[in-house]
Amino acid sequence: MDRTKRIASLLSDVLGSGKVFTDRDILLSYSTDETSDLSHMPDILVRAETAEDVSRAMSVCNENLFPVIPRGAGSGVTGGAVPVSGGLVLSLEKMKRIIEIDRENMVAVVEPGVITGDLQREALSEGLMYPPDPASLDICSIGGNVAEIAGGPRAVKYGTTRDYVLGLEIVLPDGSIISTGGKFVKNATGYNLTGILLGSEGTLAVITKIYLRLIPAPLHTLDLLVSFDSIESAIESVFRILKARIVPSTIEFMEEDAIKLANGFLKGAFPFPEARAHLLIQLDGKSEDQVNEDLALVAEILGSGEERIVVAQSGAQREKLWKARRSIREAIHEESPVFLAEDCVVPRSMIPRFLVEVKGYLNGLGLRSVMFGHAGDGNVHMDVLKGGMDYDQWTGIIPGLKREIYGRAISLGGTITGEHGIGYIRREYLGMALSEAELALIKRIKQAFDPNGILNPGKIFQ
Repeated sequence: MDRTKRIASLLSDVLGSGKVFTDRDILLSYSTDETSDLSHMPDILVRAETAEDVSRAMSVCNENLFPVIPRGAGSGVTGGAVPVSGGLVLSLEKMKRIIEIDRENMVAVVEPGVITGDLQREALSEGLMYPPDPASLDICSIGGNVAEIAGGPRAVKYGTTRDYVLGLEIVLPDGSIISTGGKFVKNATGYNLTGILLGSEGTLAVITKIYLRLIPAPLHTLDLLVSFDSIESAIESVFRILKARIVPSTIEFMEEDAIKLANGFLKGAFPFPEARAHLLIQLDGKSEDQVNEDLALVAEILGSGEERIVVAQSGAQREKLWKARRSIREAIHEESPVFLAEDCVVPRSMIPRFLVEVKGYLNGLGLRSVMFGHAGDGNVHMDVLKGGMDYDQWTGIIPGLKREIYGRAISLGGTITGEHGIGYIRREYLGMALSEAELALIKRIKQAFDPNGILNPGKIFQ
């Protein structure tokens, strides 16, 4: 019996055959995530249903030095869930219970497979809000959000996933189940293990339960789209809004190539398609009067005529405004299935310079690019389209493109990723952003958690 069959048999013994799969047609569905142009077949799939399932699977694999790749919804874009070394894909998709919405303590207790949008809707039904809202919120899972420290448009006012995780239940590679934190806000008991696990991308432990802080839901929200003649004037408007002590829940920007692409994808159903830049702003508050006062002040700050501002007057109009922003990645897939996706972060004031420099560099190479992102926190998404370029030529230029983009972000006081993580496709560039001492330290942390190196090998580190 070969090694894979032997381990599959051991897993079936401890889990039951209904949770262990080796059929190629099934495995094929777990050979990719949303990363462009990256796939690798796993050897075995386990669909865990409980923390005990995870513990038993980890114990078998650790004893046999068999790689384990934790997987949530598979919506990541840096290859974090792709089994580049083969091994076992440990799917948490069936662990999707919202265990509790605790209204008194304003805490949600969930399993890792819960879809982010589902949690948001469940919390809202209780008058509460879970703010992190990645663009993929209706397909991504909470476990993946924690593993990648997902952000989203509302980060400017409410922060990212890291600001809402109060505690975790995790399974270590040897099968040990431990808990960190819980339904309490303050915790000065020993090292902050919860914090270490945030953004660890499945390389330290497998998350099986998550305690999330909730907040009271705002009673009123209002969305508006504003067009500009330049990206510089759009970002300058962001500074003026924040300086006026108005903190919108979202301030999203799109530059002209992103606007044109989204407008084409939506068949022309998008306001101001000829603008050089858009800001998509959401205001929220405890009263309609407060939100309207903020709107009036924002309009005064922007100094634009009514024809340059669209205010959503209904839920349908709000959805229409947001559809373009949330459809960009889908539009890119339709235009060019193979593309380079980056999400660097720079200080807010450096967004225009960063965009102009990178766009000029890419234009000089004859490459089409689409840029958009979170104006309030400096997180810039840049997608470079392969288009009709020869595949070998495309793969040949990718390392140079990445180094140039990352180098410019770092030189402006930023770093190489704001919310998508390192995964597999950025691991060789980590040394551009971290010192040798930092790299050595995080490698020692990895060794402490996973001495046999079985968890998500090939990710984050080379």
